[in-house]
Amino acid sequence: MSSKTRIIVLHMKEVVYTIAFLILAVLLGILIYFMFGPGKSQTTSAAGEGLYTPGIYRSSLTLNKNTFDVEVTVDQNNIQSIELVNLSESTTAMFPLVKPSLESLASQIVDSQSLDDLKYSTDRKYTSQLLISAIEDALKKAENHVSSPPAEQ
Repeated sequence: MSSKTRIIVLHMKEVVYTIAFLILAVLLGILIYFMFGPGKSQTTSAAGEGLYTPGIYRSSLTLNKNTFDVEVTVDQNNIQSIELVNLSESTTAMFPLVKPSLESLASQIVDSQSLDDLKYSTDRKYTSQLLISAIEDALKKAENHVSSPPAEQ
C-alpha cells in the first residue's frame, strides 16, 4: 500500500487558546468598526450643532483672599445647573449673601436659559453682579466654537 497516513496530535489546551484568541480578534474588529466606522462622522457633525459643548465648566472667584468656584453644567443646548464649589465655611460666614444670591440667580437662569433680565434685590446688587460675571465666564468656556466653512469667492 502506498497510502501514507499521517496522524496529527492536537493538545486540547492549544485548541482552546486558539479559539479564544480568534474570538477576541473578532470582538476587537467589531469594536474598531463601531468606533471608527461610517457612523462616527455623522455623530461628530451632529454634536457640533448645539450651543454648548456638553460638560462642567468652572469660573473662579476671590473674595478677601478666599477663592471658590462657580460651576456651570451644560448639555448641548441647555444650562442644566449652576452651583458653588470649594466654598469654605469661613467664606460662607464672612459673605452670607453669596449662597442665597447664587441660588436665586441659578433658578432664574436655568428656567429662562438666559442671563438677560435677571432680578435681584438691591441689597445683593454687587454680590449678584459678581456671580453673574463668573457665570458668563463659565458659559463662554462652554460655548460651542464650530468653525464655519470658508466663504466662496
